[in-house]
Amino acid sequence: MKPCHADISRYVIPFTGPVTVRGVVLEKREGLVLSLKSKGATAFGEIAPLPGLHDESLVEAEKALAAFIPELSCLDQNTTEERRKLFDGSELPTSVITGLEMALINLKAAETGLMPSFPGTFPASSRVPVNALLAGDALNVMNRAQMRFTQGFRAFKLKVRADRIDEAISCIRAFHSAFGDLVELRLDANQSLELEQAVDFGRALPPGSISYIEEPLTNASLIPDFTAQTGIRSALDETLWQQPELLGQLPPASIGALILKPNRIGGIMKSLDLAAIAYRMGIPAVLSSAFESGISLGFYALMAAVSTPTPAACGLDTASFLAHDLLDIPFGSPEGFADPIAAWKNSISVRKELLQPVESWTL
Repeated sequence: MKPCHADISRYVIPFTGPVTVRGVVLEKREGLVLSLKSKGATAFGEIAPLPGLHDESLVEAEKALAAFIPELSCLDQNTTEERRKLFDGSELPTSVITGLEMALINLKAAETGLMPSFPGTFPASSRVPVNALLAGDALNVMNRAQMRFTQGFRAFKLKVRADRIDEAISCIRAFHSAFGDLVELRLDANQSLELEQAVDFGRALPPGSISYIEEPLTNASLIPDFTAQTGIRSALDETLWQQPELLGQLPPASIGALILKPNRIGGIMKSLDLAAIAYRMGIPAVLSSAFESGISLGFYALMAAVSTPTPAACGLDTASFLAHDLLDIPFGSPEGFADPIAAWKNSISVRKELLQPVESWTL
């Protein structure tokens, strides 16, 4: 059944402390919530471009969303095929496509009383490991790592900055000394290093101390050279939307994982298509958020649970950097794991008092 009513609302959530995204310092998370209604059913989707990551601003995303909403009346049964046709070639910002898809898939689930259905995926795993996010100076990194380890986390991700390489090396050595093979450590350099600097950095690390490094190079086409000289594999994140053709050109042995941010890649089904490619390549697909609310996190946890029989630790620890959630039951990952079915069910119960209405439509 197609939606008959749509509403857009805004939200603001303070961060627990300043968050830096590609040099942009953020104090709060702002976004939009799309509510769709059909007879007897209501569903939500989140549109939340992140400054420093997305091309579109929140204002631009809101304008694009508002202009596109009348097109939803073209849907008949709100099927996967109809949604693909609706968005293919639409030129909508990636965050807008993701929020629209999320709301439409959730609406279909609400109408049927069933869990969301994703063609070509696996039965949902009962739990999804979560990757604890580490940032800051060496003391803060080790304190947070020890706290999260005690809580049950066994996968960690550390941000690496080109202007603080020596500090990163010290952190990694201290981390490896403290935890050894008990945990998995991943790095993220956000395309900040030149090849020579990346090679020097990789060779300075204890052997076997990291699983992979996300986007180590300013020039992703040189990833095979980095792997050949260090033995370290690289995960693709930004490259997946900046130069998607490289995925088919880089040697699989040089790729450690695909990092899937649906609201930057361009939607739910595009992300699941990439997860299927990762599965066929025999590498992890790591669902990752852009500091979105539990509306998205619960949905992403479910995507991770169905994208492979054994989900990799996913980048959903961003919830711990938000002062509060938009849900009646906030997204959580106790003991380092999310319950994907419970997380999705919680994601559809939104605290409307935290939303500021913007605009409404009858379709």
